[in-house]
Amino acid sequence: MPFEDFIAAIDNIKDIVEPNKTMIVFTGGEPLLRKDLELCGQQLYDRGFPWGIVSNGLQMNPSRLESLLNAGMRAITISLDGLENSHNWLRGNTNSFRNAVNSISLLSQNPELKFDVVTCVNGENFGELNEIKKLLLTNGVKEWRIFTIFPIGRAKQHETLQLSPVQFKQLFDFISVERKKGEIKLNYGCEGFLGNYEGDVRDNLFFCRAGVNVASVLIDGSISACPNLRDNFIQGNIYTDSFKEVWETRYEKYRNRNG
Repeated sequence: MPFEDFIAAIDNIKDIVEPNKTMIVFTGGEPLLRKDLELCGQQLYDRGFPWGIVSNGLQMNPSRLESLLNAGMRAITISLDGLENSHNWLRGNTNSFRNAVNSISLLSQNPELKFDVVTCVNGENFGELNEIKKLLLTNGVKEWRIFTIFPIGRAKQHETLQLSPVQFKQLFDFISVERKKGEIKLNYGCEGFLGNYEGDVRDNLFFCRAGVNVASVLIDGSISACPNLRDNFIQGNIYTDSFKEVWETRYEKYRNRNG
């Protein structure tokens, strides 16, 4: 998406939100592939919006980090999806693990920057959780988020990406035990109501904020809520609709919780 189209969509909503209380996150794909990412971020910063990115860290280095911080970036999440072999298997790049770990080590040296690590737990890395935790602690990570994969898209065709019911329970037990230890701030993602594990594996009880506190603009201009929901919940498009009007008059399927 051209930068001008993106910032026009932000300007369309700036009078109905409080910029300094509205976090904007660049995700992907990979945000660091954008050569104008700092320009986008600086324009947000100048308008009073805090902003951050979710990245695989493949193109992160000290000079790029300095450039991002100078443009007002205040938060970053790095994806680390296992130890070297399992991470590189999922990412399809033999350099991915090394660069992700280097990025994590680099970020831990910037105390003014809010950062965490997110791990996609799957059949390939399920047995590595303790080792991943040790790796994160060694590299100065204080916050870790874990999520699992819905059986849609590529995940629907590859059984290895899914956990069995037994593994799900073992995962929740692992998170519960580690949260009690307090060595690292660990949370499970927002993937639905968890029954008896609610309140035990994350800081808050489950409440989907998609379309309530969260909106997104996808790469083709589609207006959605949480970007993970994809095209079956599209509410409009910035090229044909007003982002402001869509936010104020649509999203009924998200906001009506009576069902």
